[in-house]
Amino acid sequence: MDKRQHKIIVFSTPSCPWCARVKYYLQTLKIPFKDVDVSRDKIAALEMVRKSNQDGVPQLWIDGRVIVGFDKEKIVRYLNIN
Repeated sequence: MDKRQHKIIVFSTPSCPWCARVKYYLQTLKIPFKDVDVSRDKIAALEMVRKSNQDGVPQLWIDGRVIVGFDKEKIVRYLNIN
């Protein structure tokens, strides 16, 4: 695994099952991330949509690159996990 610290933000809602799955996946890899509940943080929700042109969750921003949905292949690639 890449040893450098990645900046990861997960945009989620409490009722989203895929959000829970992606957060659990990152936790099992022991990868720290910031969780932003867009159902409570409307400014973050607007920023999420502005950057991705998508309002669906989960969204991950890994070092500024956007992943919409739980896409393990992209997560692995962006985090440089072997």
